[in-house]
Amino acid sequence: MSIDGVSGRTSYIGTTILNLRNQLNDLTTQLATGKVSTTYAGQGLDRGFALSLRAQISGINAFSDTATNLNTRLSVANLTLQGLSDVGTQVKNGATTATLTLNDSGQTSGQITAQAAFANAVAMLNSQSGDRYLFSGRAMDTPATVSADTMLKGTATQAGLTQLINERKQADQGAGMMGRLSVSSPPATTTVTSIAEDGSPFGLKLLSVQSSLTGGATVTQPAGTPKSASVDLGAVNPKDGDKIKFNFTLPDGTTEAIELTATTTNPPPAGSFLIGADTAATTANLQSTLTSSIKTLSDTSLVAASAVAASNNFFNPVATVSGAAVNNQNTPPAPISGATALSGAAGTDSLSTSFAAGDTITVNGTPITFVASGATGNQVNVTDSVQTLMAKIDQISGTKNPSTINNGAITLHGADGESLSISSSNTTALGALGIANNNTTAAPAPLRVGGPPFDTATNLVAGTPDNTVYWYTGENGPGSARGTAVAQVDQSITVQYGARANEQAFRYLLQNVAVYAAVTTNASNPNASAQVTALAQRVSGNLAPQNGQQQIQDVQAEFAGAQTATKAATDRQTQLKGMAETMLDSVEGVNQDEVATKILALQTSLQASYQTTSMLYQTTLLKYLPIS
Repeated sequence: MSIDGVSGRTSYIGTTILNLRNQLNDLTTQLATGKVSTTYAGQGLDRGFALSLRAQISGINAFSDTATNLNTRLSVANLTLQGLSDVGTQVKNGATTATLTLNDSGQTSGQITAQAAFANAVAMLNSQSGDRYLFSGRAMDTPATVSADTMLKGTATQAGLTQLINERKQADQGAGMMGRLSVSSPPATTTVTSIAEDGSPFGLKLLSVQSSLTGGATVTQPAGTPKSASVDLGAVNPKDGDKIKFNFTLPDGTTEAIELTATTTNPPPAGSFLIGADTAATTANLQSTLTSSIKTLSDTSLVAASAVAASNNFFNPVATVSGAAVNNQNTPPAPISGATALSGAAGTDSLSTSFAAGDTITVNGTPITFVASGATGNQVNVTDSVQTLMAKIDQISGTKNPSTINNGAITLHGADGESLSISSSNTTALGALGIANNNTTAAPAPLRVGGPPFDTATNLVAGTPDNTVYWYTGENGPGSARGTAVAQVDQSITVQYGARANEQAFRYLLQNVAVYAAVTTNASNPNASAQVTALAQRVSGNLAPQNGQQQIQDVQAEFAGAQTATKAATDRQTQLKGMAETMLDSVEGVNQDEVATKILALQTSLQASYQTTSMLYQTTLLKYLPIS
């Protein structure tokens, strides 16, 4: 008989104790961490589900970070928009209520306020959120504009707004301060007063003539290229109190009128012309009064309108295609004009190379087709004039700056902020218009008066980066401004929140505040008050809401929509995250009360096992030997 010790055959007792000890360690870890296991292997069959839940929670956290950054940027942008809106209100009120007293610089208190407001507006459009410029489109690392001082005053080599306003003023007033109009009588006709434009794009433009003159007076309405109108008093003088009104369009699109009243009072009161001994004498008096009235209009409302037009040309770049000066095929040849025919025989006022039926000129992708006769839609007759063709090109391009032709050179303009491309199936005929390069494309650029000299200038030309300030320095690519910055705030939801400082709402605000801040007036000029008043009225009217035009409030609404969409997505994600965390906790988490109970039970079992094992290991043979 053999007796084995507590060793190999009884090692299962130690193994059991080790297992209990490992279980106790696992339960202790679960109690401390609140998790089933610190490894995915210990999570059992639901480990794949847990991984999916963690990925979902991680994605929600990423969207939450995006929403936080987005809300910060939108908050900064909204502060800017509200600030710009306040600037518009401030300047509008200043233009309405400011006194007409001029300081040493030739400006009113309202204009001084506008200078500070303009600098503030420019600074706001260069707002940043972190290192991102919010109004530069996709060029987020580039300021949106040049400085306010550079815009107004330019640099050593580049003309700013103030210089462009002065040049435009000279061009619109003309050499004789007549608004580029002439008042005269035809040769050997002493009873006719003729008023005519000079054919340039500058100055006053004839709109209509209204007359209540009696005695057989005849009025001819404005017509022709360039336009002219006339008044023939005939053989019988008008009566005292008879009136005649000349209506004009100014460079900014506004209208003004000169109304003259026939009178027998000598000297005649303001706005009247003296009825003379006969119609020839009365005609001379009418012409003298009309000339004086035009000069007054040229030095009052025209000055203000000219400044507004120059501001629009500066802030609202336009593409320009300028042709070379070319001659017709008359005998002798002469520079082509608006009256030059698009086709004709040698020795006539027609292009040196004629367009033929079936030829096309393509403007921004839209073809103009030449036909023999009966032109409709985007067609012109081959017998039509150059002026007719230019009007058709303007209609297609959508320009607000009508094309011009002076001294044989044609100048075409595109729509605001849009490129302009011109090509033709008949390149030789296109060259006869002065456009030698087929497929000519021009990019938008600020317009300025072609000169010097400026008072006899005949066209607007495109400024270049070398000689003119380009105020907007951000990105100006295709697509909407909002689409230049996109954030994904949910799995299938993106919001657009980009902006460009040259959007219509911002640009229109800048150009009106800037022109009010830039214009100076000579206090010694008897028309100074009228100039300032006319400018203030235009600025105040322009800063009021305009139908069909983007407003700052429209941009605010779009940003508010982005914030609303972001908040809705964030709220939904918060709920989803809560549910996902609850489900994840059911997979990975433990019931700590249950774990604590198991630990107590294991501790009891382990204690008993230790005691039993201890007793076994203390057993010896002597305990089984009989006592002698």
